Amino acid sequence: MPQTYDLTLKSIFSEIADDIIVYLTGISLKKLEELNIEFVKVERRDSDMTFKCDTDTGEIAVHIEFQSENDKMMPCRMLRYALEIMEKHKLKPYQVVLYIGKDKAKMDNGINYTVGDNKLDYRYRIIDIGEIRFSDIAETNYFDLYSLLPIVDRKKRAEAGEKYLKMCVDLIKDAPVDVDEKRTILFRAELLSGIAYSKEVIKKIFEEVEKVLKLEELSSYKMIMEKGIEKGIEKGKTEVVLKLFNRKFKEFPRKYEELIKSADNEILEKITDDIFDIEKPEDL
Repeated sequence: MPQTYDLTLKSIFSEIADDIIVYLTGISLKKLEELNIEFVKVERRDSDMTFKCDTDTGEIAVHIEFQSENDKMMPCRMLRYALEIMEKHKLKPYQVVLYIGKDKAKMDNGINYTVGDNKLDYRYRIIDIGEIRFSDIAETNYFDLYSLLPIVDRKKRAEAGEKYLKMCVDLIKDAPVDVDEKRTILFRAELLSGIAYSKEVIKKIFEEVEKVLKLEELSSYKMIMEKGIEKGIEKGKTEVVLKLFNRKFKEFPRKYEELIKSADNEILEKITDDIFDIEKPEDL
């Protein structure tokens, strides 16, 4: 799997709550800790995500492997991973392959054979993200999972095209979380969008939502600033104006900071009124 997708998925799932693991596995458990496992005997690579969990029947390891392509050798790899987990941690593994590919998952989910009196019946679970419906994610309160929206619901995605991606980013934009968290979710969603959409479509849609977030952020600051002015908090007004411009312009010249610090109430009020029309520091 491309490292970008791998790291994005790890960042989404590294802090996941117990109930999200239950949502994925379908079994009742409590996450205790994350296990760092390097599969040296297999292919010198780290496992994607492995958690030590407590269940009604005792402790187990939940192993989540991310896969972006169909791999006919996946059952053999997963069996080797299971053996490594059992050998190193003495835990029985519950294994899930989280498939995020553009095409439908077409992999076996285990190995089954009998030769004479020898028998092997090994199974793990494959979750095809593309088979999860948009509404299944949208109706949860697991807002971190919103990052997956651009690659779920393969059928709706194919029917709606780029309109589907816009629907995803609009839902994230309207999520009841602060702007910084929205940006984190959007950043991950933008990276994963590369699995299903062209760079041009991704750039267009995510740039549009970033403009909306900036307006939302500026509106919040303006409201705070106006409240500060109403209360006559001189220092508070100046600090909010400076924070506002440092947000709006990545490199806000120091000379303008000094001018704002020396500005009186009347000038600060004027800046507040005109904040949306100021396109460059020189406009001050």
